[in-house]
Amino acid sequence: MAYDSPFFLEIIQPMREELTQIGFQELRTPEAVEQALEKSTGTTLIVVNSVCGCAAGIARPAVAAALAQVPAPDHLVTVFAGQDVEATKKARTYFTDYPPSSPSIGLMKDGRFLHLIERRQIEGHSTADVTSQLTAAMQEHFV
Repeated sequence: MAYDSPFFLEIIQPMREELTQIGFQELRTPEAVEQALEKSTGTTLIVVNSVCGCAAGIARPAVAAALAQVPAPDHLVTVFAGQDVEATKKARTYFTDYPPSSPSIGLMKDGRFLHLIERRQIEGHSTADVTSQLTAAMQEHFV
């Protein structure tokens, strides 16, 4: 099945909306990523979203739960691995010293990368564990 087929795109839309419905802005081009990550001031939470089960069952719910527990960052942005390929590739260039990881959750402040929760810290963990990791990281880096 092609990743750009209407059927596949219809399946992906609800996965995108899980984040956009809670205030995330989709970054679909490298230029949008650059604008959002390099030129913004304040705190930014960036989620590398994906179709995998650990994104659906753990990462996206953990992000929503963490945002309900701590003050929201100034900017909430997301790229979708496998869909917005060039935007995702550009976003990953900011995660210095980390291999590509989907899903992943990054923290930035004033255009500077601070922290990344990688797939290995999501997959096989509970939503509560990832919520705790993210909450602690936001409190450490954003408060």
